[in-house]
Amino acid sequence: MVRAFAILAAAVGFVAVALADDRVSYFPVPPGGRPHDVAAAPDGAVWYTAQGSGHLGILDPKTGKVDLVALGSGSSPHGVIVGPDGAAWITDSGLNANVRYDPKTREVKVFALPKNFSGANLNTGAFDKNGIYWFTGQSGVYGRLDPKTGKTDAWKAPKGRGPYGIAAAPAGDVWYVSLAGDHLARLDSKSGAATLVEPHKKGAGPRRVWSDSKGLLWVSFWHSGEVGRYDPAAKAWKTWPLPGNPGSGCYSVYVDEQDKVWLTDFMTNAIVRFDPASEKFETFPSNKRGAQVRQMLGRPGEAWGAESGNDRLVRIKY
Repeated sequence: MVRAFAILAAAVGFVAVALADDRVSYFPVPPGGRPHDVAAAPDGAVWYTAQGSGHLGILDPKTGKVDLVALGSGSSPHGVIVGPDGAAWITDSGLNANVRYDPKTREVKVFALPKNFSGANLNTGAFDKNGIYWFTGQSGVYGRLDPKTGKTDAWKAPKGRGPYGIAAAPAGDVWYVSLAGDHLARLDSKSGAATLVEPHKKGAGPRRVWSDSKGLLWVSFWHSGEVGRYDPAAKAWKTWPLPGNPGSGCYSVYVDEQDKVWLTDFMTNAIVRFDPASEKFETFPSNKRGAQVRQMLGRPGEAWGAESGNDRLVRIKY
């Protein structure tokens, strides 16, 4: 079913400076949106999920202008990524559906979950090498969607509640992490079966996962305040505590084109970049309290995040 909604234009103030570091820029978005996840769009814009208002936000970084796309009654979008088709793919817990936004036609298409998977609390999505879209739901669900047919399959997670971040590795294998279930899992592309991997210690709370160019998996540990690397070939973990972190609050993880690892730290109110080669961190504290940056994404030379606590997006150039 295709639903076309009007684009709501919102002119907001544009701030492109930071007091501490001129590589950091802030972009206010319409208040009350509580921006959650971001994705750097192919045309230079930046998409974000306005979880508080039920919109997909589209920021023009050159002008600071924001357009809002209504996703439907009851919408509460969580994750957004760029699909291989150039469209925005959104996990929407309010609609209990995955949503596709076509930037060319401005059409919104909603793919509802099977009826026996109501209240999945959808979280994050990722595409495998075959163009299949995989997703997680915090209520204890993971699944896949074939964009060609629109067919959605879903499964109950092995340990119940908690599936959160999800990512595809270069070889095409798909992995998710479960915050409440305290595990990493590899998904079988044919059967959908999940093979569990225990974290380096119990109770670490894996929240998000990303792969580097070599297929090594990087995981943010929410409860322990660490970043971890899992080597699927060696079946081995290595972890590092975030600088100045008292032991909790590592939320996001994203690996850029240089294989540097970006993280967000709620306890120190900062974005952190980690260099695996030197094992050194660089910290970018927000210039406002309570930033609460959720997931990060980017494009070459730019890392983007959403300060859900301050209703603005943040860009770091490197």
